[in-house]
Amino acid sequence: MSWLGVTPLKKFPTPVLRPMAPFLIASFVIAYGINSAQNSMMNSAEFKNDPRNPNLRVKA
Repeated sequence: MSWLGVTPLKKFPTPVLRPMAPFLIASFVIAYGINSAQNSMMNSAEFKNDPRNPNLRVKA
């Protein structure tokens, strides 16, 4: 099916995932590192009793 002589959905064998793989892996490694750093900072002595800490256990 052509629209004004142009095929709208022509498939091209363009590699997408293989060239992007190093960047995707790096983004997952960075996200894991940030998550680990945030968790260790929340459990540190400086912020353990901070009321903004979501791990704070309020004894009622």
